Amino acid sequence: MRRSRRRALALAAVTATLALPAAVGCSAVSKALDCVQTADAIASSVDDLGRAVSNAADDPTQADQALNDIDKNLSSLKSKTGDADLSKAVDNLNKAVTNVRSAIKNGDNTPDISPVKDAAKEVGKVCTP
Repeated sequence: MRRSRRRALALAAVTATLALPAAVGCSAVSKALDCVQTADAIASSVDDLGRAVSNAADDPTQADQALNDIDKNLSSLKSKTGDADLSKAVDNLNKAVTNVRSAIKNGDNTPDISPVKDAAKEVGKVCTP
């Protein structure tokens, strides 16, 4: 009997916890989920950028495509948030992407992408609940 009561209390607690975000507002949960999904997409694009820079001699357009993907995801993320920390992280990543894009445009086939990786990690940290 005791075990059943504990299960019932645990189930009630879980149900209440799951219902709380709905009471707070679905839009907040939706924004958080969008942030996490977009941060994941950015991380994938940064991985693509790393591979593209490594293979720049074979296909220099891959780096440009990866940078375009990052830009697209950042634009989407920035428009969906009002969070100051996230806005700062997005701005830092935008700056890093711009620097890599400029380096490539100026003939650097193997630009340093570590600032892009670092800034993308920061976006991921800010988006992690």
